[in-house]
Amino acid sequence: MDGAMAAAETDKTNQTGLRAFAEEASRRIDLAREPYDDAKLRKPPLRRFLSEFNYMLEPIKRARAKPDIRPAARPKRVMLIPGFGAHPWRMRYMAQQLERAGHRVKRWGMGYNLGPSPEVFDKLERRLEKVFERKGEQLHLVGWSLGGIYARELAKRHPEKVAKVVTLGSPFSGDPRNNNLWRIYPLVTGHAVHSPPIEADVHAKPPVETVALWSPADGIVHASCARGRPDERDREVALRCSHMGFCYEKDSIEAIAAELDDEPRGRDEA
Repeated sequence: MDGAMAAAETDKTNQTGLRAFAEEASRRIDLAREPYDDAKLRKPPLRRFLSEFNYMLEPIKRARAKPDIRPAARPKRVMLIPGFGAHPWRMRYMAQQLERAGHRVKRWGMGYNLGPSPEVFDKLERRLEKVFERKGEQLHLVGWSLGGIYARELAKRHPEKVAKVVTLGSPFSGDPRNNNLWRIYPLVTGHAVHSPPIEADVHAKPPVETVALWSPADGIVHASCARGRPDERDREVALRCSHMGFCYEKDSIEAIAAELDDEPRGRDEA
């Protein structure tokens, strides 16, 4: 009798879990199907988006065009923050090249970047504080795509711990729907791309030097969103790489290395 009751209770629990899963999946699908006038959007064209899949040729591209990395005049402490859906290993090649120059590169301290949440930011802030306290030396934050949004918000919350922010194809400007993944985003995160579950003004410039690296060849984020307006960043640098290529293409890594070698400058000097 006890066994039958336990089995029935287990079955009831499983059914409740399945219903909750189905309800959550339905809610996320509804978010992804949000009605929106596509004529208002400025997304990279489909041909450019499809070209992003060339990232599968990354090993060949890296072998053919290796970045020219020179010893850093003043090595920096650097934290790399991956993009949406990416794991830190996607930025490992970049980390290796920056370490060749003498920089001390730190990971963001978590695995896959599956979107912002209060818990994620709490862990990221603790990570920043821990790395800063080891040497009492400000960090340079390099964030790819969504990781650049994180870097900007970290710098706003802890400007005394951050020397500089470099964003790589990060959509901090304009309508967050101006990219080719905005309908996929809520399926993964559980919230709309324009309604993150944290307090943040993504358009506001951090109170530290902030440089936006962007590319007209980006197939995911519209160039205007990653370039930003003058009041949203200190400087912008145009590259010729894909969105995925920000992590491994020669021009991108050389540009990042150059930014790390620059001394932080005030807005009047930028």
